[in-house]
Amino acid sequence: MNTILFQHINQFVSMGAKEFEEIILYFTPEKAAKKALLMHIGDTVLHDYFVLSGCLQMYFIDHEGMEHTVQFALKGWWLADYLALQKKTPTEFYMQAVENSVLLKLSSAKRDQLLCAYPKMESYFRAVYQIAYGTYQTRMKYILSYSKEEIYFKFRDSFPEFVNSVPQYLIANYLGLSAEYVSKLRRKRIS
Repeated sequence: MNTILFQHINQFVSMGAKEFEEIILYFTPEKAAKKALLMHIGDTVLHDYFVLSGCLQMYFIDHEGMEHTVQFALKGWWLADYLALQKKTPTEFYMQAVENSVLLKLSSAKRDQLLCAYPKMESYFRAVYQIAYGTYQTRMKYILSYSKEEIYFKFRDSFPEFVNSVPQYLIANYLGLSAEYVSKLRRKRIS
């Protein structure tokens, strides 16, 4: 399973198998059962998670009790509350396994050690964060520029791996749509 991280790193920086054997020692394997909470509002964020299999969701609950998904992580993606991780402050989010998931956990302390020992990992993480930020910008563009129908279909066409892996009601939540509306759109497009 660690070959997934090895391949992911090599998409951005060159790394040999021997070097990776040393780098993987900084990570802690973890399994999360479906619906397991990995992070609660108020927790101090100490870890970043890399998904080897499964899916994670980060969300918050507003003052009316409505759940709002802010981010997902599928196989080969990273997830954390990066602001809270950087500032070492309590998070305002929950993180939950959408399905049974196998993860690699990287603590803040281990990350600092890793980056000192292997400076090329700075380039790797910079590339990962740039892509994540770009994805966020695209999501905001969809929400601010398109009709509800366009939001769903543009997202579906741009990120088919999500539509095929994440339950429909969570995709609807992530896009600010109701599950009923997304179901209606899917039926409309099929007919």
